[in-house]
Amino acid sequence: MSDQNQQPVFQIQRVYLKDLSLEQPNSPAIFLEQEAPSIEVAVDVGAEALAETIYESTVTITVTAKIKDRVAFLVEGKQAGIFEAANIPPEQLDPLLGIGCPNIIYPYLRANIADMITRAGFPPVHLAEINFEAFYQQRLQALAEQQQQQLPQGSGLVMPDGTAARQ
Repeated sequence: MSDQNQQPVFQIQRVYLKDLSLEQPNSPAIFLEQEAPSIEVAVDVGAEALAETIYESTVTITVTAKIKDRVAFLVEGKQAGIFEAANIPPEQLDPLLGIGCPNIIYPYLRANIADMITRAGFPPVHLAEINFEAFYQQRLQALAEQQQQQLPQGSGLVMPDGTAARQ
């Protein structure tokens, strides 16, 4: 039986907290501040093949809270999931790993980060929903722009992996 006759398979194998860290460089003095902190949130998404049809997808969130110019806390969490993806067309696999999988694991990470911040003694920070499809499209556009900037320096040829050929 050929792969073309087999149905696509997508299954969650496991969702787990890969890393979670907290820094409070100005505690306990920062607790005496009356001003509300400013919150910065950074997001990153990654995926890696573990076996022929098994992939790990990760979402990393860094939350930095500052009062004036002092850091109240910095929390970084990385949530991961192991997924089976078999008989998925190649053009659909990358969006699945970059959009679908992060949508599954992000709610777990959001809850873990909110819990960590609360346990650290600060008011909870409720992270907004993330449009991983828009995030994915932005990353593709940035990669395309980066490759365009590299092309004039090379021979003009593009290798199968998308990088510029070297002379």
